[in-house]
Amino acid sequence: MAEELKAQEPLNFIHAFIQEDIAPGGQFEGMTVHTRFPPEPNGYLHIGHCKALCIDFGTAEKFGGMCNLRMDDTNPTKEDTEYVDAIKEDIHWLGFDWDDRFYYASDYFEVMYQCAEELIEKGLAYVCELTPEQMREYRGDLNTPAKSPYRNRPKEESLDLFRRMRAGEFPNGAMTLRAKIDLASGNFNMRDPALYRINHQLHHRTGDKWCIYPMYDFAHPIEDAMEHITHSLCSLEFEAHRPLYNWVVEHCTLPAKPRQIEFARLGINYTVMSKRKLRQLVEEGKVSGWDDPRMPTLCGLRRRGYTPASVRNFCERIGVAKAASTVEYAFLEHCLREDLNQSAQRVMAVLEPIRLTVTNYPEGQSETFEVENNPVDPESGTHAVTFSRNLYIEAGDFMEAKVGKFFRLYPGNEVRLKGAYVVKCTGCVKDETGKVVEVLCEYDPDSRGGDPADGRKVKSTIHWVDAATAVDAEVRLYDNLFSDPNPDAADKNFLDCLNPNSLEVRTGCKVEAFLASAQPQDRFQFMRTGYFCADSKDSRPGHLVFNRAVSLKDSYKPS
Repeated sequence: MAEELKAQEPLNFIHAFIQEDIAPGGQFEGMTVHTRFPPEPNGYLHIGHCKALCIDFGTAEKFGGMCNLRMDDTNPTKEDTEYVDAIKEDIHWLGFDWDDRFYYASDYFEVMYQCAEELIEKGLAYVCELTPEQMREYRGDLNTPAKSPYRNRPKEESLDLFRRMRAGEFPNGAMTLRAKIDLASGNFNMRDPALYRINHQLHHRTGDKWCIYPMYDFAHPIEDAMEHITHSLCSLEFEAHRPLYNWVVEHCTLPAKPRQIEFARLGINYTVMSKRKLRQLVEEGKVSGWDDPRMPTLCGLRRRGYTPASVRNFCERIGVAKAASTVEYAFLEHCLREDLNQSAQRVMAVLEPIRLTVTNYPEGQSETFEVENNPVDPESGTHAVTFSRNLYIEAGDFMEAKVGKFFRLYPGNEVRLKGAYVVKCTGCVKDETGKVVEVLCEYDPDSRGGDPADGRKVKSTIHWVDAATAVDAEVRLYDNLFSDPNPDAADKNFLDCLNPNSLEVRTGCKVEAFLASAQPQDRFQFMRTGYFCADSKDSRPGHLVFNRAVSLKDSYKPS
């Protein structure tokens, strides 16, 4: 495997490290590459998690290895089985699988506890009674070491207190178990960090069995080692925590010694990816839920109409780097357009309908035209649309008097009705307020299919639907949730950056008749308008709802 990979240059830095590790003489020579994806089940996965997910599962795939799915449920405060189920669904939607390698951090609570007792016995951990406020006060600075009056507590006393902590004798915040490392370390994560805290909180799996819970920095390396992970791939904020990760692996009796490697997190403009802030949007009703199509959550993107291929392609193309950077949201949209351009069926839908009457077409007569499903995929075939005297077109496709470079319908001008006939505008009908309610035209019977028999040029083609067979639909036009490209900046309140125009709902839209049978998550290109998806929650027979996944216009310009 390593020899094959050498020919596939260039490798990203993670893959280069792994290739060295599994090569002859490497620390994992002869071993199967084993990674893990360890989300915390206290919210839904978002596009930022997706980068890590693709790196973890994708790296295992690349090296013919394995990737575990592990729920990091060491903090019971906001954890819930709802999130566990949602995380599994999102990962499967992206096309990854963990087979039977599904674990919880809580599977190892007893192992972690025994490791903690082992550290106490070795004189490498002690029970500290500093309050959280005192802990911060005594933490010191770059020129001042941290301190704790309990650091030299006899190990027998610490062991007794730790066992009593487990037994529930002390209230929250009364004590912590701390590692005994280096109070003067320039890396503050090594200044005798807390390993356990007291938390009298029901756990979603273990109930009230435990009232002490391990800190993530202590639990994480133990979980990895217990699962024989070779490469623990983490986001960059854990780089300064790596010495503590290695310290735990080195000083606890564990079956493996994984290697931690860090990469830069994904930043995207016009969005926030703090789980706390996303939860706030949901809880304060700024969005309709975690799966609101404006949210950067995977369930929100899926409901909006994103495809697994577009999301994975996005993550692959932004690359893996050490330096933090911000990716344009427009690039994510660009990846979706590329995918849907190849796969989405073309249909006609009128979002702001106005009646078009073909005055010289026989009343009561209709005919059928075949319209291509996808011009970039000839194998996709065609579908039938009906044509009659009464049609609907977009109101914006008509003007009473031409202004500028307007080549659509105005009195005296000809346009091509997509796939049908050439028509010439002869006027309009207005209501008592002066509003245009009907456009009048005549068709050229010798232009069936859209090409005039005499070869005259027609500059514009517009879409339409047959009034006799069209069905009503609700269409939701989504835009960025935030109007500010950097709503997560420290000097801003992200709620002040919300885009008041992020959702426009249009009712009474007219769509081709066959869309009446559209199933949730079916995706289409509405000609000249954008790519749309049948809403997975609200769309049903008799009440069609389509979400705009992305507009046709691509604002992304590759650098």
